[in-house]
Amino acid sequence: MAPAGFWAIASGKISFRRDGRWYNDDEPIDNARIAKLFSRCLRETADGRWQIAMADERAFVEVHDTPWVVTSVGGDAARGYTLRLNDDSEEPLDPGSLSVGEANVLYARVKDGRYRARFLRPAYYRIAPAIVERAGRFFLAAGGGEHAIGGAADADGDR
Repeated sequence: MAPAGFWAIASGKISFRRDGRWYNDDEPIDNARIAKLFSRCLRETADGRWQIAMADERAFVEVHDTPWVVTSVGGDAARGYTLRLNDDSEEPLDPGSLSVGEANVLYARVKDGRYRARFLRPAYYRIAPAIVERAGRFFLAAGGGEHAIGGAADADGDR
């Protein structure tokens, strides 16, 4: 039996896009198990590029915005929130890490604060009721307090 790996898509360019989906060339990869595997095996190289690394196989990838996206949110304003990412990992939301980027997209810092993750719409809609506006600034009610949401200047680059 042939080994599983990148041989079937080696001729294409693999990318992870703003919509939270994997693509081979411009075709979405619709197999949810392959997409989850790619997300779990995504690694940043020493030179800042991204690659999918599985055993002894590697494939460089183009990341269009963030390497991870927030797919869902658990918890509530009283207890705080938990983020689920596209690699199926879960972690507590650091409310102080929230920022708003271009086109009013919400981001949070994840993976021990090393990277930004873009909120997909379902995750944003889940947390939106806890966001309040005061004098042109936005705050998230979480864990018994209110936390300011930073603007695009606070987003700290593409990572």
